[in-house]
Amino acid sequence: MTDRRSRPGATAARADAVSGPHPLRNYALLADGERGVLVGQRGDYAWLCAPHWDSDAVFTTLIGGGSSYVVTPTGRFVWGGHYEPGSLIWRSRWVTDDGIVECREALAFPAEPGRAVMLRRVLAREATTRLSVVLTPGAGFDAHPLREVARDSGGVWRGRTGDLWLRWSGARTAQPTGPGGCRLAMELTVEAGTPHDLVLELADRPLTDAPPDPDACWRATEDAWRDAVPDLARTVAPADARQAAAVLRGLTGSTGGMVAAATTSLPERAEEGRNYDYRYVWIRDQCYAGQAAAAAGIPVLLDDAVRFATARLHEDGPRLAPAYRMDGRRLPSPRRLDLPGYPGGFDRVGNQVNEQFQLDAFGEALLLLAAAAGHDRLDADGRRAVEIAAEAIGRRRHDADAGIWELAPRSWAHSRLICAAGLRAAVRSGVAPRRSGAWTALADALVAETTADSLHPSGRWQRAPDDPGLDGSLLLPAIRGALPADDPRSVATLDAYIEDLSVEHFAYRFRHDDRPLGDAEGAFLLCGFVTALAEHQLGREVSAFRWFERNRGTCGPSGLFSEEYDVTQRQLRGNLPQAFVHALMLECAVRLAGPWADR
Repeated sequence: MTDRRSRPGATAARADAVSGPHPLRNYALLADGERGVLVGQRGDYAWLCAPHWDSDAVFTTLIGGGSSYVVTPTGRFVWGGHYEPGSLIWRSRWVTDDGIVECREALAFPAEPGRAVMLRRVLAREATTRLSVVLTPGAGFDAHPLREVARDSGGVWRGRTGDLWLRWSGARTAQPTGPGGCRLAMELTVEAGTPHDLVLELADRPLTDAPPDPDACWRATEDAWRDAVPDLARTVAPADARQAAAVLRGLTGSTGGMVAAATTSLPERAEEGRNYDYRYVWIRDQCYAGQAAAAAGIPVLLDDAVRFATARLHEDGPRLAPAYRMDGRRLPSPRRLDLPGYPGGFDRVGNQVNEQFQLDAFGEALLLLAAAAGHDRLDADGRRAVEIAAEAIGRRRHDADAGIWELAPRSWAHSRLICAAGLRAAVRSGVAPRRSGAWTALADALVAETTADSLHPSGRWQRAPDDPGLDGSLLLPAIRGALPADDPRSVATLDAYIEDLSVEHFAYRFRHDDRPLGDAEGAFLLCGFVTALAEHQLGREVSAFRWFERNRGTCGPSGLFSEEYDVTQRQLRGNLPQAFVHALMLECAVRLAGPWADR
């Protein structure tokens, strides 16, 4: 009788069954700065855009497509996994009926901009193990299946998918299956204690060189991560702080830009239409990451943030866009794909932020550049960028903007106050002594104007002159120095925010309507960490740590954070991983390790 598991068709069917979308908490990220893979609990590569972050996807099962790369045990198993410290080298770990099997996973690092190299090393710990391996690439969001596939005399597979060239080493026994041989499948038997390497390459050019040596790739990747992420021992959560730094490094490319998230179309709320494409560089998010890097003492991440923000300010000045592609180009407008989307959402690429103006981006840029100056890491271009940003604030301060949450244009209080904070930071940095008087006067004027039209009768800040509501973003100006933390307006805002917009140390951005907070949207993790900083700044240490620990605990087994957290269902919501959440988590871990004045 034939063992049905040995037939390629059965193997492919199994891969289809296991590679559907999982809860977001059960994904890990592999990234090399130029692109990222989400790997699921069953060894499925569910998402990859190549060769760049905002390229069309090659693996799409995350949002309902059929393309993936699966390495999974053939029998029963229980899943686990962990990152190697201070890296994005992931170890998928399965406890099977026969013993423990692991798959060490990484994108080769440092990266080549036009070539993704996916490393997978399978190791059976205790007994010989069989695994199902299926590669089904589909460039152009599944529009272009594998073609021109052939195996050379060395057992290396080559093929094309869309405009990409593919090469797969370590899969000598694979066989083409599916319509037109659009996938490669095999049963892989791994002897106990003997690792087996699989190396998959996708490139925007023909791969004419020799296939990479797995041992050399692993050594280079280990060394690069070791050099990129410091130990961060002097924080309140060294392991998590290191992992947050690794995520930020993995999302940061050779241009210095950092994508807001690795994904698109992961809904913030099921069936409510709030899902977006975050595979681009938001100036605000980049500045948050740069400030966290400055606080943590990670000069490479700080320099990258400064380099990208400086280039955009020099190029666009007062017309600075909220977000850019990694190469500095403007974002494409939103469009739909022909895919089902992640359950509860729909497929979307591009982002309408390209039509917005966000005043607060200039204030955040000033805060970033001032932090760099404080570490003596600001060159002449950076100093000129400080002047450009300050001049833009003076020129556009009365323009309605979309604000931090990218809503309808208004005179948002947060936008004006964070610009005041940026101007004060620029003055303190001493980058342009001759401008200090003018910049201080402009900051004072912004605070005075906001006090005149956006101070609630209760003494706290309100969102805008025509919106008396509270908002988590209104905690940031005091944290960043727009006015003292113990200013009555700052204290009243913090106390009212905690009272009205938080539940058991989970924070929400603002009230959408009269529904309970958790019914309108998830807890906003950025706001939770911001509240921890605000409490710490006021010396409320016990409360600050409660906020920090509560929000730090929302991540999944891989330690990744998304934008929102569904408190009732204890699930992550929105695109993954959300860079600005990792940035604020890292900054909290640093700042809570000592008195505020010492930082």
